[in-house]
Amino acid sequence: MTPANGRTGQPEHQPARPSLGEGFAGVPDTELDVLAAVMSEVVVDAGAKVVTVDTFGAGIYVIERGQAEVVAGNAMPAAAVLGPGDVFGEIALLLTGERTATVVARTPMQLRALSDVEFSRIRESVPRFERALRSIAAERAAS
Repeated sequence: MTPANGRTGQPEHQPARPSLGEGFAGVPDTELDVLAAVMSEVVVDAGAKVVTVDTFGAGIYVIERGQAEVVAGNAMPAAAVLGPGDVFGEIALLLTGERTATVVARTPMQLRALSDVEFSRIRESVPRFERALRSIAAERAAS
């Protein structure tokens, strides 16, 4: 039997690799393929809270499209603005288990989500990604 794509033995659809920022420049395509296979797509409306400070954190998000404001605690204005290629949620995933900031969608957003369960499952297959993510988490946690 031939798949719908007409190519025997070829997958019908391979998920697109996540678009990661410069902090992930050394992550090889093989690791990005592993990530792509387990990440889910999330669409967020402008103004929606994506994560909330002091809540349990169960994964990370990569911004594919749109912008978000990072608000440390209840402080205003935004502590930072994130855009395509940026990640958030890494401190909760790797260090604390709790969100350290609230992230609000500034525009409509398309995200890729990696759950803590999936990260644990693929961790050994993505060592450079994990190192880059840990570096970002440590830098952000120190500031």
